[in-house]
Amino acid sequence: MHITAIVLAAGRGLRLKSRLSKPLVEINSQPIIIYSLNTLSQHPDIKDIIVVANSDNLKDIGGKIRRYGIVRIRDVVLGGKERRDSVSNGLDVMDKRTELVLIHDAVRPFIDRKIISSVIKEAKISRAAIVGVPVKATIKQVTGHKSPVTSRFVVEKTLDRKCLWEIQTPQVFNKDLILRAYRRFANTDVTDDSMLVEKLGVKVTVVLGSYNNIKITTPEDLVLAEAIANKLICHTE
Repeated sequence: MHITAIVLAAGRGLRLKSRLSKPLVEINSQPIIIYSLNTLSQHPDIKDIIVVANSDNLKDIGGKIRRYGIVRIRDVVLGGKERRDSVSNGLDVMDKRTELVLIHDAVRPFIDRKIISSVIKEAKISRAAIVGVPVKATIKQVTGHKSPVTSRFVVEKTLDRKCLWEIQTPQVFNKDLILRAYRRFANTDVTDDSMLVEKLGVKVTVVLGSYNNIKITTPEDLVLAEAIANKLICHTE
C-alpha cells in the first residue's frame, strides 16, 4: 500500500517568540522538524513525504533535510494562509498511487514507530484514524467577557473528562476521503483535519497516542521538550 506523509511546517509560530521559524528551533542541537522527519522516513510503511513550508523557512528546511540525510522526501512545497490551505497544497502534489495520507504537525517532534503503525493499521480498516490521549485535567465550559479593564468568566458546566480526549497528530485518511472533505469544505475553519472528515458524516476512530507527543507552541513547551528529549535519549542508551 502506498502511504504518503504530509508534514506541516508552514505556521509562523509567533507565540514561541523566536527569531527562528518554529520548525527550525533546536532541541538538543537538532531542529524540531528533523525529529519527526527522521521517524517517518525510517518507517517501513511510509513511501514518500511531502513537507509544507512557508516563504521564510522553505529554503532553510530544504537545507536541513539535505544536511541530516532525510530520505523519501517527494517535495517541499509552499503552504497557505490557513492550515487548510497548507494541507490542500500538500494534497495537490501527492503521488497518483497514494492510497492513505498521513498528516502530521512538524512541531510534534516525539512521535514514534509504534504510534505511526497503530494509526495506519486502524486507518486501513476505518478509512479515518487519529491519535489522542485521555485528558488529565478537569475541563469546564465557561462563558464571559474579557476587556482591557477586567476579565470575568463564569462556569456553565463541568464536562465529564472520561469522555474527553486531547487529539494529536499524525492523522491518517483514505486518500479519496480526505480529498472529498477538502473539496467540499474548502472554506471551513478547522484546527485539525479530522474535523472536515467528520463533517462528511464519517466516523473517525481514535488510537492511543503518547503524552510525550506534545505540540510545541510556547517557550514553556520548549523546556518540556528538552526534558522529553533527554528522557528518550536515556531510554535508548
